[in-house]
Amino acid sequence: MARALKWLVLTTGVACVAIGLGHVVLGNAAVPGIGASAGATIDSLGRFLGAAFAGYGLAWIWAARQSPIPANAVRWLAAVFLLGAAGRLLSLAVHGWPHGFQVGLLVVELVMPPLYFWLAGADERTHAQVKIIKGAE
Repeated sequence: MARALKWLVLTTGVACVAIGLGHVVLGNAAVPGIGASAGATIDSLGRFLGAAFAGYGLAWIWAARQSPIPANAVRWLAAVFLLGAAGRLLSLAVHGWPHGFQVGLLVVELVMPPLYFWLAGADERTHAQVKIIKGAE
């Protein structure tokens, strides 16, 4: 479980940094279904939020590099992930179905946080068990 947590946390971090930087560099072109017609305001917002998303990814990477991976950090980061899904659900309720790519992202955002909540303490538990075993020797 600890190995799966580390892999997932690191992968999420790298993906968020890559996606965020993609939005910073590409602007509106990074969002399927928007295109250049969205205008300067949406482009500016998207690039700003891309930088914030890259920072969010760096927080995931930071957590993955800790030993043990801090369960509370994983829970908070997963809660932000779930809040993003709540925002998409609110948008769906107010404006209807978005581009299919965003629907796919919504599925990921609804599935991954519960998995992270479940795995959050795995690395801390493993480290505690190793400490107990080493203490018994």
